Amino acid sequence: MITVQELTKRYARTIAVDHISFSVEKGQIVGFLGPNGAGKTTTMRMLTCFFPPSSGTATVAGFDVLEQPLEVRRRIGYLPETPPLYLEMETVDYLRFVGRLKGLSGAELEKRVDYVADRCSVADVKKKLMGKLSKGYRQRVGLAQAIIHNPEVLILDEPTAGLDPKQINETRDLIKGLAGDHTIILSTHILPEVEQTCQQVIIINKGRLVATDSVENLQARARGAETILLEIGARGGELLAPLVQEKLERVTGVSRVRCKQQFDQGAVFEVESDKGRLARGDLARLVVESGWDLNELRPAAMSLEEIFLQLTGSEPAPPPPAEVPAPEVQA
Repeated sequence: MITVQELTKRYARTIAVDHISFSVEKGQIVGFLGPNGAGKTTTMRMLTCFFPPSSGTATVAGFDVLEQPLEVRRRIGYLPETPPLYLEMETVDYLRFVGRLKGLSGAELEKRVDYVADRCSVADVKKKLMGKLSKGYRQRVGLAQAIIHNPEVLILDEPTAGLDPKQINETRDLIKGLAGDHTIILSTHILPEVEQTCQQVIIINKGRLVATDSVENLQARARGAETILLEIGARGGELLAPLVQEKLERVTGVSRVRCKQQFDQGAVFEVESDKGRLARGDLARLVVESGWDLNELRPAAMSLEEIFLQLTGSEPAPPPPAEVPAPEVQA
């Protein structure tokens, strides 16, 4: 549905997007991630024909963004980071206006206006001027205009920005409901949203592609060695976590053990094995033979945030330095 080959965008001496290649299958929801300034919005604008690439090719629904931009635009719905609204218009008039631009008319236009207003929860503000709407409502009107012509491809840049938690959940459910019939590229900084919504993730950094895969495969690649969570319980007495940890560390193939949580008559340990070694069986046998209860043993998946920071080389900002009082001036 979307194919990108060596796509590049240069501005004078700056390369905003640097020879990236990826593909998106029909019906997929793909998370498009990267730090601020990584080139996400630039890539989206090239895919939506807002401006041409400097080199490389991109096709959307089989049409080239350089040679057939009008055909591409007919088949995409685009929600930029700032929704393209005319604040002096009423919501319903704006949706009709966008629908006409997309080739809708008559009863079909009214049907689609009612449908998107209901799906995006803006039916109660159809007669309001958009300049008087809250940021959350404006965002939802922006999403409504993107899907009004039932496009094959949706490109959404921060679609939940400015929404409250309830509205975020509703928008997330709407996006999930659009999958299958629509191919969706979703850019967001809310990484748990990507984990819950997307089948594939594309990560770029400094204009270059650093990863494209499913969340599960990225977790496996980033983890390298196997890491498991092990919950152990005592039988009728107190569990001595330091003793348990010491025994776990002696298991062949185990490289690191950390006690993550301790509670009455039990504890949770994070156990990391050497790369290429599977220590689950030996750990389970140790627990049983030691007379403890094996309450849980499962792989410990890295969060998408941890993977993102690892792949982009980002680190949490350091704390601000302590304020040093100015020296007193002697009279």
